[in-house]
Amino acid sequence: MYTEDMPIAESKITAQGQISVPAAVRKRMGVGPGSVLEWVEVDGQLVVRKAGKRSFADIHQALFPAGAPARKSVTDWKRGIEGAVRARHAKH
Repeated sequence: MYTEDMPIAESKITAQGQISVPAAVRKRMGVGPGSVLEWVEVDGQLVVRKAGKRSFADIHQALFPAGAPARKSVTDWKRGIEGAVRARHAKH
């Protein structure tokens, strides 16, 4: 059984800033050549996940923060999506 302090596998970062994803991790995540991975900081930890895997709840939370009314028009959804995309791709 996995625990927080027990890594699945390890990788080294090369001088060029590249890493290899261990075979066990690729198999477990179902990724291979051409797969896109996202690096996200969550509560001070770095999380790597497959890109594009979002639940409806994730999308709704990103588009309509807590306190927003439940019903939304198509226009509201389009504005929310545009705002989320802008925020995600904004240069820091």
